[in-house]
Amino acid sequence: MTGQDPRSSRAVVVGGGLAGVTAALRLADAGLDVTLLEGRPRLGGLAFSFRRGELSVDNGQHVFLRCCTAYRWFLDRIEGTHLAPLQERLDVPVLDVGRARGPRLGRLRRTGLPVPLHLAGGLAAYPHLSLAEKAGVARAALALGRLDPADPALDGIDFATWLRRNGQSQRTVEALWDLVGVATLNATAPDASMALAAMVFKTGLLSEPGAADIGWAAVPLGELHDTLARKALESAGVRLHVRTRAGSLTRTEDGRWAVGTDGSRFEADTVVLAVPQGETHGLLPDGAIDDPGRLLELTDAPILNVHVVYDRKVLRRPFFAALGSPVQWVFDRTATSGLRGGGQYLAVSQSAAQDEIDLPVAELRRRYLPELEKLLPAARGAGVRDFFVTRERTATFAPAPGTGRLRPGAHTRAPGLHLAGAWTATGWPATMEGAVRSGFSAADAALHTLGRPHEHPLQEAA
Repeated sequence: MTGQDPRSSRAVVVGGGLAGVTAALRLADAGLDVTLLEGRPRLGGLAFSFRRGELSVDNGQHVFLRCCTAYRWFLDRIEGTHLAPLQERLDVPVLDVGRARGPRLGRLRRTGLPVPLHLAGGLAAYPHLSLAEKAGVARAALALGRLDPADPALDGIDFATWLRRNGQSQRTVEALWDLVGVATLNATAPDASMALAAMVFKTGLLSEPGAADIGWAAVPLGELHDTLARKALESAGVRLHVRTRAGSLTRTEDGRWAVGTDGSRFEADTVVLAVPQGETHGLLPDGAIDDPGRLLELTDAPILNVHVVYDRKVLRRPFFAALGSPVQWVFDRTATSGLRGGGQYLAVSQSAAQDEIDLPVAELRRRYLPELEKLLPAARGAGVRDFFVTRERTATFAPAPGTGRLRPGAHTRAPGLHLAGAWTATGWPATMEGAVRSGFSAADAALHTLGRPHEHPLQEAA
């Protein structure tokens, strides 16, 4: 197909998560005739919203950082940047309840100074570490800065081992490294590949002063990843079929691709599979990638979200992280959800939740309501109007040591067939950023195969 006129080329993208939507937009922008197939009734993949009575609920709290340039491109492309603002400067409130006198507030902040001085003042004022531990953090940060996250040797060890070798105490791991790492990697340090950990911390904390500034949606995620994404796809000329799950992928007699669904068949010159690794494994033709069984070795890691609606305001900041508690991160979702009547809606985001993902709601209620009262004294006399749980058992791939060798790139051995998804070889953990980058890579691979000149929208990500 090399050298074919791309204006007459047809593409089918299978999967309507961030990876698939990105690939479809990139291909359509390049002039291809694009069809997007999504098995669910909505777009957005694992970052979506649903209704619960008067509430618009995100299935989980999703944030991004200023260094997430691909996801920020996505927001701009769907005209949603203004709906997902970034902090002016990194500022993370951290409450430690492991003290007899009650919760103690600390903050992880940055200044406008150059890297690495931008974090020095915040670290010096951080009350949850001793002076010796802070000095150890500074030494470890310098060592991190010398690492190459693409070094395969780093993928063979776990983050905890590296931290021990670099003099980090268990308290330092809990109060700093895991505080950030669990939320970004969806794994604690012993279960995380050092390569992915190095990528997260080096990019987020040591690349530029504002890299770790936090952003999150000021509207339900569905307004971004479904409503605005649909509008952008339709404007680009993409034909969208929801409730349409791909069941087969075969070659036609003339060497093109045929994607079979329940009762329909879609032919194309190029196909992007942007579905989870297990589903991709089931659709891949023989010989498309080396050792396709490795996709099944990419196991999943869950995320649990506990949702609590109080009858009054109990939290006066938009979010905080917790130490000395099972609670990890808490976000105020009141305005975003549309809650009325003077109450407050909090979402408790629990990553690496293997031990809790299947617990009954009643048990989670007994566990988390008292913990929130410890962290938030105002919650002790408040009534609970609603308590519910959302569970994503396959939220991300497990970023264990050795994961790097399991993640395929966008290209396959089958001409015209390309792979996308946060689980592919993006160099990032399973994040919204990684998903969008995978969509870039798959679209670039497809356009290259078709002989279509194109420019990557982010030069640094090319």
